Amino acid sequence: MAVGADQHPFHRLIGWLGQWYAEVAGEVELTVQHGYTPVVDLPDAVPFLGHAELQKAMDQADLVVCHGGPATILEARRHGHLPIVVPRDPAYGEHVDDHQQLFTRRLGAAGLISLCESRSELLAALAAGLADRGRFTVSRDVEAVDRQRAAARRVGLIVEELVATARRRHRPWWLPARARWPR
Repeated sequence: MAVGADQHPFHRLIGWLGQWYAEVAGEVELTVQHGYTPVVDLPDAVPFLGHAELQKAMDQADLVVCHGGPATILEARRHGHLPIVVPRDPAYGEHVDDHQQLFTRRLGAAGLISLCESRSELLAALAAGLADRGRFTVSRDVEAVDRQRAAARRVGLIVEELVATARRRHRPWWLPARARWPR
């Protein structure tokens, strides 16, 4: 389970998962990345996982439960999971706005995630996943890694060009305002 790195706690999801785990503790092995949410009753819970650790955990998982962050959803799908997604709700102080709710509702309607906006929906999805381990799998997109790397390279080149252009146009922050700076 991954709640991302947002500074807002996600008590609702952690609480629901803790209650569920208390009932199935002997049947499942659980890895929880809980971010800034305090955790008491969940074993192997860590505030943050490095990228490689999160990739390994997703690769080895039977089910992935996560918040509505696009990157987390994309990574889960890339590892062959139909993620069980609980979007953060600003009404509970879990985020600054409702973009996760809007985003995940669109993905849920398209069948790209299993959207759970209530405790009962999450418990039903987890029960279905335990009963049928293949229920929440999708085809691994091996080519997605190459596309993501190519996109990252393109973004890097764009950023480098923007930085180079900004340096040519603007006086460095450390030069006094009266200093002459060539344009």
